[in-house]
Amino acid sequence: MLRIRLRRVGKKGHPSYRIVVADSRAPRDGAYVEWIGNYDPMTEPPAVTIKADRAQAWLSQGAQPSDAVARILDWNGILTRTPTQRNVNSKTAEEAPAEAAPAPAPAAAAPAPEAEETPAVAEETVAQVVAEEAAEEVVAEEASEEPTNKEESGDSAGEDAEEASEEASSE
Repeated sequence: MLRIRLRRVGKKGHPSYRIVVADSRAPRDGAYVEWIGNYDPMTEPPAVTIKADRAQAWLSQGAQPSDAVARILDWNGILTRTPTQRNVNSKTAEEAPAEAAPAPAPAAAAPAPEAEETPAVAEETVAQVVAEEAAEEVVAEEASEEPTNKEESGDSAGEDAEEASEEASSE
């Protein structure tokens, strides 16, 4: 399988990369099929030169870009990345659909049946979670009360025994 990836060149401590098409089994700095661009992360902003037509040609032939190269291709408008599970945080995931949502439908249009079912399912799920939390609290309270009762009954029995022994010795 062919990969579009970075090949490190440059001095120690001052990396520079070539964007190359290489066999996925080849080492990072090993043999490559074609050199299609450069990436210099040490400049501000990072300098990227890429042969867009060659990158498109390799992508159309099935070459898979590495994560870093996919980001670079996305910056240059050559490839549109799809977000992956690990790159999406919960806040962004919640805000993105709200921003991308189309304008609400006119009142005359009938709402989709899925939209009606979703809140009901969400309400049932919330009710189940609340009921489970309440049950856990009750169990936790009962568990914490039992040792306290045993200690109190044990202490009073111990105190009764001490009082009885003191009364017997004083008589």
